[in-house]
Amino acid sequence: QLQLVEFGGGLVQAGGSLRLSCGASGRTLSSYTMAWFRQQPGKEREFVAGVTWATGRTHYSDSVKGRFTISGDNAKTTVYLQMNSLKPEDTAVYYCALDRPPHTLSVPVSSYSYDVWGQGTQVTVSS
Repeated sequence: QLQLVEFGGGLVQAGGSLRLSCGASGRTLSSYTMAWFRQQPGKEREFVAGVTWATGRTHYSDSVKGRFTISGDNAKTTVYLQMNSLKPEDTAVYYCALDRPPHTLSVPVSSYSYDVWGQGTQVTVSS
């Protein structure tokens, strides 16, 4: 069964940077869209950024556009989320996810479009 594993969360001061990684045990994910979501206590999981490997198309939420960058390795086994200029409101558990079939050429923003999830990694930004 396909599993995702995330790395890279932690504690950082406001204005700092972190990079999250997400991999699927060496499997090539070239037919998928991979996305990052985040969830704060008491709130719904929200879309952060995604990339469709087939087209290289990326999409970001307005709240992170210009500060976060999603990318992947050439083998298409790992996706990264570079987070710069972090704010206290970015504090959340971050999850990576793979979209469910049929895989589209766009980046879905609804969590219901994704059916494989990582375990989550905590990101805490202090003010």
